[in-house]
Amino acid sequence: MAQSTGPSPEQIRQIQQRFFAEAAKQGMTPEQFQEHQRQQLAADAAKQGLTVEQYVNQLKERAIHEHQMRQQQAQQQPQQGQGQGQAPHHQHSQTQKIPVNPGAPPKPEALAVAKFLRSQDLKTRTCILDGQRKEMFKVKRAFRALQSPAYEKAQRKNKLLPEVKDEATARTAVQLLPLSMLALRVTKTDPHEGHNHAKPPKDSKRIKGLWTVKVERDQEFEPMMHYVWLYEGPQWKQKALAAGVLVLIMAVVMFPLWPIMLRQGVWYLSVGMMGLIGLFFLMAIFRLILFCITVFVVPPGLWLYPNLFEDVGFFDSFRPLWAWQETKKTKKIKKTGKGSKTQKTETVSGTGTGVDATATANRTAVTKRHQAPQVEEADDE
Repeated sequence: MAQSTGPSPEQIRQIQQRFFAEAAKQGMTPEQFQEHQRQQLAADAAKQGLTVEQYVNQLKERAIHEHQMRQQQAQQQPQQGQGQGQAPHHQHSQTQKIPVNPGAPPKPEALAVAKFLRSQDLKTRTCILDGQRKEMFKVKRAFRALQSPAYEKAQRKNKLLPEVKDEATARTAVQLLPLSMLALRVTKTDPHEGHNHAKPPKDSKRIKGLWTVKVERDQEFEPMMHYVWLYEGPQWKQKALAAGVLVLIMAVVMFPLWPIMLRQGVWYLSVGMMGLIGLFFLMAIFRLILFCITVFVVPPGLWLYPNLFEDVGFFDSFRPLWAWQETKKTKKIKKTGKGSKTQKTETVSGTGTGVDATATANRTAVTKRHQAPQVEEADDE
């Protein structure tokens, strides 16, 4: 029995509703939006050297072919599941995978837009897509970058970049990315999707980590939606790094062929580095022995280079030369000393007028209130 390739009345009604919604979203009447689509079709057809009718027929044939391929895949998946006896959750994970490497090369205009956006600060985040690390950005940041003066300057130099005047034209430019498979819309996956488990309660103090995302079938362009980069850009840095590593490995392998002076220099350098490391360990052992002796002779004990293993800079690790071991009492005295100094400062500043003391107290309260990071400050825009 032959399958009908034409759309059903329900599908036509859904297409019309989407058409009217897209026209209202861009602030146009349906007639204006239809004329805008016609102009865009004519421009795309002229770029490929076709008439509008030929270009539309080509798009129809492509859509019909994709629809037939999806139907064939939908028919083959249940048969494969029954023949191979796969688990239901494994079948579910397979149906979510969407191919993102078509044979058609990306358009030059889409490549130009992708290169410009990759050079801008879109505040990308790292996510996991199909087990690989990818960079993710928000649509609103792409809109801002395309409406910035930097884009106007880049457009004057590169004629392939489309003209952007407002958010509607910026949306049209961003639409080039998923059409050429340079970026795709993604959403965060639910670990309990497909199961009867209840969703875990949201924690307002959640520590942000890596999202595991999936590609959405509907490629929409709302400002708060996320898109993941499939276009990696020029890989000259990675290639240069790989070439450098290869040259270094070859140089180490060919060490017997080095000139005698160069080999002697490397030998002296390695001996000197080993001597410095040995001296460091000897100093650490000596300061520990010195502390063990002084903790009984002159308590609470003396440390040589007390900041040697502290999280400080290189030169600060050797300052001061020595210091006494800090006990709980000395720490409390230091804290109380700092508090009394602060109170004295407030008292002195308040002897002139009452306004100065109040202002100082307010400034101190504001400073204390902002010492800890807030949840709102840590959240992404």
